[in-house]
Amino acid sequence: MRREHCTPRPHWQATVREQGLVYAETELPDGGLMSYWDESACYAFDLAEVFRLEEATEELHRMSVAAAEYVVAKNRFAEFGIPAWAAEAIRRSLREQPPTLYGRFDLWYDGSWPPKLLEYNADTPTALVEASVIQWYWLEETRPALDQWNSLHERLVEAWRRIGAGLYDPRVHVAWSDEEETGEDQMTVGYLAETARQAGLEPVLLPMLAIGWDGRRFVVPAGSPDGTDTPILTCFKLYPWEWMLAEPYGRLALDPGTPTTWIEPVWKMLLSNKALLAILWELYPGHPYLLPAYLDSPRGMREYVAKPLLGREGASVRIVTGAGEINNPGTYGAEGWCYQEFRPLPSFEGNRMVLGSWIVAGESAGAGIRESTSLITDGYARFLPHYVDEPREP
Repeated sequence: MRREHCTPRPHWQATVREQGLVYAETELPDGGLMSYWDESACYAFDLAEVFRLEEATEELHRMSVAAAEYVVAKNRFAEFGIPAWAAEAIRRSLREQPPTLYGRFDLWYDGSWPPKLLEYNADTPTALVEASVIQWYWLEETRPALDQWNSLHERLVEAWRRIGAGLYDPRVHVAWSDEEETGEDQMTVGYLAETARQAGLEPVLLPMLAIGWDGRRFVVPAGSPDGTDTPILTCFKLYPWEWMLAEPYGRLALDPGTPTTWIEPVWKMLLSNKALLAILWELYPGHPYLLPAYLDSPRGMREYVAKPLLGREGASVRIVTGAGEINNPGTYGAEGWCYQEFRPLPSFEGNRMVLGSWIVAGESAGAGIRESTSLITDGYARFLPHYVDEPREP
């Protein structure tokens, strides 16, 4: 893997917006704007390297599922900050294996082997549109003869096709929080709805706040464009389970008598929680793809990252090193912490890179690369495209 300087395409800003990246710029605290999509540089991989990273991604997923099964078997929900009343629903969900769609591993990787797991975004991962669509069009326009580690679109369509084969009704509601202001969540669910449509399903977009309850089931209430009290039988939600469980209808969402299939299923709470990192280290101590991680304390680690169990995008992360402490303020952390060994993100000319490795229905599906000038990959990171230095198959 190597980082290369590139010449941005003329009018690239308008191009990526037309392709769906309406959040191509990020507002800074001082009111200024920075480019989120950055094609002034890119990353190049060789094909053998991609094959190894795909194998590592799928192994990490298998290990994570085994860790979830272990947590359920040992009844260790409290260590994840999960309320006791939700345990039986998670246990049932894991046993019954309702449909699951996708996730993203964030990996430390500098081109040398092995990669290291930083976290698993298994419930509501974003940065999908840019990884699946925008960087593919960039490749088509700038390096049409070369390939890319990117089968996201095809795998999502196929995953939806398999999900649809088990559904009584082809209608799938696709929900997001319209309180998210950048447009990223809405574009993400819009894209996922399109992949579902291409798989032969009938997706219907709606905000989470538009979902109602008629006393027996979740519905789209009367007066909505979708009809009069239309039952929601299958719902993909870009909305974290821990938020749902904290809300008045959270218990109803988990009730076995409620006829709604949620995607992602509730058992994936165990994979999206940072406590997973400690359970993995407990089950696979010394594994080459893992960093030491603990729930009770740093256990003597001189340099570590304290991660809130339910934190997202670097929220409330504390990095403790020999040089002092680095804090990233946020609103999470009350539920507990996971202490993971500190491994500074690889630096390429001062740019700190994290490799996002996507998985769809248990299979490796592609990569997305983000960079930051900070040791913490937060909301001010940039997304860079990549290519595989290998001719594309005809």
